[in-house]
Amino acid sequence: MNIRSSGILLHPTSLPTAYGIGDLGPAAYRFVDFLAVAGQSLWQILPLTPTDPKHNNSPYHSTSALAGNPLLISPELLVKEGLLAESDLIDGPDRRGNRIDFAAAAAFKNRLFDIAFDRFQQKTGEKTSFERFCARLDFWLDAYALFAVLKDRYAGLPWIDWPLEIRRRSRDDLLAVRQELAGAVQREKFLQYVFFRQWMQLKDYCRQKEVKIIGDIPIYVHYDSVDVWCHPELFKLDENLKPYVVSGVPPDYFSRTGQLWGHPLYRWDALQDSGYHWWTIRLQHNLQLCDIVRIDHFRGLVAYWEVPAEDKTAVNGKWVPAPVDDFMHHLLRKFASLPIIAEDLGTISADVREVMQRYQLPGMRLLLFAFGEDFPNGAFLPHNHVKNCLVYTGTHDNNTVRGWFETEATSETKANLMDYLGGNVPAERLHWELIRLTMMSVADTAVIPMQDLLGLGAEARMNNPSKLEGNWYWRLAEDPVTAELTRRLREMTRIYGRS
Repeated sequence: MNIRSSGILLHPTSLPTAYGIGDLGPAAYRFVDFLAVAGQSLWQILPLTPTDPKHNNSPYHSTSALAGNPLLISPELLVKEGLLAESDLIDGPDRRGNRIDFAAAAAFKNRLFDIAFDRFQQKTGEKTSFERFCARLDFWLDAYALFAVLKDRYAGLPWIDWPLEIRRRSRDDLLAVRQELAGAVQREKFLQYVFFRQWMQLKDYCRQKEVKIIGDIPIYVHYDSVDVWCHPELFKLDENLKPYVVSGVPPDYFSRTGQLWGHPLYRWDALQDSGYHWWTIRLQHNLQLCDIVRIDHFRGLVAYWEVPAEDKTAVNGKWVPAPVDDFMHHLLRKFASLPIIAEDLGTISADVREVMQRYQLPGMRLLLFAFGEDFPNGAFLPHNHVKNCLVYTGTHDNNTVRGWFETEATSETKANLMDYLGGNVPAERLHWELIRLTMMSVADTAVIPMQDLLGLGAEARMNNPSKLEGNWYWRLAEDPVTAELTRRLREMTRIYGRS
C-alpha cells in the first residue's frame, strides 16, 4: 500500500442486476473490467457477511463474522454451473430501479436455492469438492449452519430467547437437533459453498486484472450472532449470558449524549489467554477473501467506551484500555504482513495516533470534512495529508459530494471550498473537482465512491448513521459506465501518477 494507487468504493449489493439486488455475477465482472480499463487498481467493498431484515439489512449487523451473504449468490452463475435452468429465472423480481428490494430478492433467491440444492444433491461429481470445503471450514461452518437453521425454526428470535438447553449449548441437545435438522443444515452449508466458490472466482478475476480488493471488518460483532452464541466466554456477559456492558462512543460535537451501539464488548483477558485465537482466525479468513482489510472503529482496539447495559445513552460510559501492543505483536508473529487500514475518523486521541504510527497503519482522510471550522489548518485538507493514508471524497457513511453541497454544507463551508478551488464551481461539476483533489493528494491511496464518480445527489447515499431506517438500499439502476467516463477517470489517474 506504499505505492500510489486509486480505486472505487462500491458494495456488490449496489451492482445492477435483474434480481432486486446486486450480486457476484456478470455485473461484478463488468465492473472489474471497468476498473482495469480506467486504470484503477483497488475495489473497496463493505462486509460480505449475512444481513438481517430485523436490522435493516445492515452489513455491519450480521449473524456471523465469517459466513458469506447468500443474497450475493448470482442466479446466472448457478445456471452456468448447471444447478439452475434459464427457465428458473423467468419469474424474478426484475426490479431495475435504484433501490434494492431485499424482501423480493430474498423470496426469489430462496426459491432458486431450493431448486439448486435439490439438483446438487442429485449430482455426484461435486460431492468431493463440497466435502473438502466443509472439512476445511468446519471450525465455523457447522456452527453457523446450525445457527441459521435454528433462527428459522424459532421464527427469528434472538438466541438468548431459545430453549435453555439450546441457548446454553447442551451437547446432547445440540446433537439431537443436528440430527433432526440435518437436511436444512446441509442446505445452509451448500449456500456457503456456492457463495465462497463464486466469490473466490471473482477475486481470481480481479487478480488477473491487477485489481486488489479492500474488505471491511467491523470491530464488534452483533449480540444475536453465532459468534457470541458459540463463544460467550470471550464477551462481557453475566451469568444469564446477557451483556452487562455494551459498546458506544462518548458525547462529542455530533451528539450531546454520545452514541449507544449496544454490541457486547470483548473480554480481552480471555482473548489474551487464548492467544487471540478468535481474532486471528477472523483476520486470516478475511485476508483470504480480500487483499487488504479496513478495521472499522480501530480506536476500540486501543481503548473502548464501555457503557452500562441498562443505560439509555452513552453519557455514563468510561474508557477502558485494551492490550493493543500485545495483540499487534501476536498478529505480527502470525502473519507475514498485515495489510490493515485503521479507520480513524471521529475524535481520535493521541494514544491511538501513537499506535498507528508505531505499526505504520494507514488512516483515512475525507474531503467532505476538510472545509469546516478548522479551515485552512485541518488534517483533512489535501495540503496537510501524509503519504501513509487513504484519501476519500467521502465514505458509505457520508452524503455524496453533490448531496452534501446541496443539503448539508453551510455557507461558510461552501465559501471555504470555493476559495480552496480558486473559483466558483457549479454543483453539477463539483464532484470532478473533489475527485481531482483526491487524486492529486500526496496520500498513497485514493478511493472514490461510485456515487461521486457519477455525480449523484443525496438520493444515492448508502448510509446515514443518524437514522435507523432507509439505509443500505441504494444501487445502480443500470450500467452507468460510458467510454467518456472511463477515459476521463483513466486520464486523471495517469496525470497524478496512480496508474
